[in-house]
Amino acid sequence: MSLNHNEYERLKHLLYLNDVEDSRDNLLKFTKTTFKKFTPKEFHIKFYDILNRFAHKEIKNLITSMPPQHGKSEAATRRLFAFIAGLRPDEKMGLICYAATKSEKFGREIMGIMREQVYKDIFPNVQYPERGYTGAKANTNTERESINSLGSMKFVGVGGPLTGDAIDILAMDDLYKDWKEANSPIVQENVWDWYIAVADSRLHNDSQQLITFTRWSDNDLIAKLISLGLVVLYDGSEDLDTVIANLRDDQFLMINFPALKVGEPTELDPRKPGEALWEEKHSKKKLESTRDKDPDKFECLHQGNPVNKKGLLYRKFKTYTELPELKIIKNYTDTADTGKDYLCSIVYGIPLNKIDTHKYIIDVLFTNEAMEVTEPQTAKLLNDNNVNLAKIESNNGGRGFARNVKTEIKNRKYKNTAIIWFHQGNNKEARIFSESASVNNEIVMPDDWHIRWPDFYQHITTYKKIFSENKIDDGPDTLTGIIETEAVKKVTLKTELSKEELGLF
Repeated sequence: MSLNHNEYERLKHLLYLNDVEDSRDNLLKFTKTTFKKFTPKEFHIKFYDILNRFAHKEIKNLITSMPPQHGKSEAATRRLFAFIAGLRPDEKMGLICYAATKSEKFGREIMGIMREQVYKDIFPNVQYPERGYTGAKANTNTERESINSLGSMKFVGVGGPLTGDAIDILAMDDLYKDWKEANSPIVQENVWDWYIAVADSRLHNDSQQLITFTRWSDNDLIAKLISLGLVVLYDGSEDLDTVIANLRDDQFLMINFPALKVGEPTELDPRKPGEALWEEKHSKKKLESTRDKDPDKFECLHQGNPVNKKGLLYRKFKTYTELPELKIIKNYTDTADTGKDYLCSIVYGIPLNKIDTHKYIIDVLFTNEAMEVTEPQTAKLLNDNNVNLAKIESNNGGRGFARNVKTEIKNRKYKNTAIIWFHQGNNKEARIFSESASVNNEIVMPDDWHIRWPDFYQHITTYKKIFSENKIDDGPDTLTGIIETEAVKKVTLKTELSKEELGLF
């Protein structure tokens, strides 16, 4: 049965009242009600849930990172400030940006939200000065004070004052203007000094902190907090409530949504590896094109993964556009030891010219999928690249892996490849470090290797000299194995095994 006009308007009003009621306690609902154009995606829902927990003081200190133009500031700054002003009207909030003009602009936008009728319906008791106000409460671009509560908001730039009362909620959105400033040692030190001397001095035992900005440098404010053991990264692999419960009062919970998914699906980020965060607006194809232009800046701006070049193990690698004439094509494979490890299988060529001592990388398989998947993938890799000889580490199931690869080659009638499996008994860290110079000097990559194998490229080019700072080492370990093999290093081979046991055809 269709509704007449009055009935329709009555139903519409009742639905609106229901939205208003729900918006008083939930940030996502508040945003959808006050920002009608907002259509949240799955990652928005996860993000808003985290921010809502912060608003309700379930999370004391929070760090968020997200690619540009994905709604980060809309959620964590504009809507969150307006929401908390209604939810906790007596709170004194401070918003800090790289410049006062940026922070003050946010302030005007927040006030704009709070002046809308829908906001007044949600939080009817909240009164901040509007245009034409001549009362005693502050109403400037720098400071706004609530008329009928103890609440206030300050909007300043880095280096600016936070004088007066203590701050209950300190929010920092984009403390660095761009790549150049973020990587300036002077700017880095100024931001840290201001944070310690000015911002931190305005906080009390129950104060909350929210940090939201693009990661341009491995020496930014977030990096310094990480180095002090004050940051706990939540990636969705553990129960969120348990992680929050185990945080110390001085620690930050950190979440990061990379533009292109890295790693396996989790509760926080259920995307498959390589999928775009917001495909409809920033497609995988577009993001990959951006990454190809400048992989290092892409890692910072879009992936939230800055790298300090000073701490890297490897220098820039030599590259080639065309392969020289090759004497033989080989493969070195390091199988995955545990569920978090990667299988790294590298095909490389030895030049026919004896004067050329370089090892030319031809193809790479770099994945953390299960062995039942990687065994046929490795067999295909060897076949497709006409590999003459493959060496596979037999540690932790590698021998069985090698046998299965050999069986795959036979069953699929692939090209004949000699396969040797062997035990690697030397210390991994010592091997990687001692051969790092040789890896840099002798390994030559394709000039587009960052496009062909982006995960492998990122893994190798961000590998740190301090081994404890690296989560995995499978790529460097495999490159080291290639150098050792070609230098006839002392790699433990069980030469007493028969030809069949070695896996030779």
